[in-house]
Amino acid sequence: MTPEADDRGTRRPAGAECPLAQPPAPNPCARTRTLGPVVVIEAYGEIDIATAGLLGEHLDAATAGPQPDVLVDLRSVDFFDCSGLRVLCRAETRARQRGGRLRLVGVGIGVERLLRGAGLLERFRPLPRIPEERP
Repeated sequence: MTPEADDRGTRRPAGAECPLAQPPAPNPCARTRTLGPVVVIEAYGEIDIATAGLLGEHLDAATAGPQPDVLVDLRSVDFFDCSGLRVLCRAETRARQRGGRLRLVGVGIGVERLLRGAGLLERFRPLPRIPEERP
């Protein structure tokens, strides 16, 4: 399944609850919200070796349930290094293993270069914006 693929096959049925019963508390690098059946993790600031774990706790919670549909919003990220890639890769693998997906939105030029350099641009095909929730 590609990140930009439509929602057929991975969306929960209408009325199904999001598996994230209690999202982690916001921290200096991330906060979690829901948009219909999608868990949106808003990352911000600098994601590096010192802070990747803070983003990771939100990603771990979002990918803990069955068929997670996770969208990581990177529009407010000022810096992102390979430590951030590590937690994204771990979360994307976990989501895929549980029948779900993890997508990225708002990838800046620096993050795009990092994804390309690491050979991960095909794995994380960034979306240009947060998809609208379908009625």
